[in-house]
Amino acid sequence: MPHTLAQSALQTAVNTLDTAASEAAEAATATTDAAHVTAQTSAQTIVETKNLSLWYNDFQALYDVNMQIKEHEITALIGPSGCGKSTYLKTLNRMNDLVLGCKIAGSVLIGGHNIYADSIDVTELRTRVGMVFQKPNPFPMSLYDNIAYGPRLHGTKKRSELDEIVETALRQAAIWDEVKDDLKKSALGLSGGQQQRLCIARALAVKPEILLMDEPTSALDPISTAKIEELALELKEHYSIVIVTHNMQQAKRISDATAFFLLGKLIECNNTEKLFSDPSDSRTFDYITGRFG
Repeated sequence: MPHTLAQSALQTAVNTLDTAASEAAEAATATTDAAHVTAQTSAQTIVETKNLSLWYNDFQALYDVNMQIKEHEITALIGPSGCGKSTYLKTLNRMNDLVLGCKIAGSVLIGGHNIYADSIDVTELRTRVGMVFQKPNPFPMSLYDNIAYGPRLHGTKKRSELDEIVETALRQAAIWDEVKDDLKKSALGLSGGQQQRLCIARALAVKPEILLMDEPTSALDPISTAKIEELALELKEHYSIVIVTHNMQQAKRISDATAFFLLGKLIECNNTEKLFSDPSDSRTFDYITGRFG
């Protein structure tokens, strides 16, 4: 009997330990899950468009676009040609202001402020929201002067300060080691991929918060494309990036969120993995599976 009592006591102790261990494991899992959810939802909204519509004279190019863009993420804009994705991109730094007959309704908020308000300094806005275009467009001047152009325009004159800005921007654009001995040479002598990274460095030199990229790799070879994609992934630690792309595989590779546009309307915007694996709209499914586009 004493032996039986001892066994019973031992079994009770073991059960107690098992229960405690199980509860601890569940608590740890819950903590991990909570941390994961927090990490997923902690990104702050840096850009928000509300009921955004746009016309070129009588042609309506955007219809009531409501969308949020998160800080320190890459947001990809996809859709067939003429769907409004590049038009939408250019509303974020008012590049459409340069188009004759363009008019806009609704609002674009950056940091909570409507960038179409009368009080907005458009030059200052385009410093905060840099842009890289589809075709590399280096200025016909030296590599150094390409990067120093923006800072000089904004009042930086000291050579030592400009030297630091130029080197920092070229390093951020992952091209410093390739060009550091050729800074006095013409930027037009670079390869297409190098020119595009130079243009990215030029945009970064004025310290923007947001970087807009309008099909930045469409004119590049696969190796240069891979370098730009790798660079974008590195840059999102410091900048919020919005990229227009016709390449759905590129959107899947590098973006955190993806927005699908069709005929000027935002059909769906979601986490990239969710949008491509389980789209909520049949039109999105038809596009990403190649039924049109």
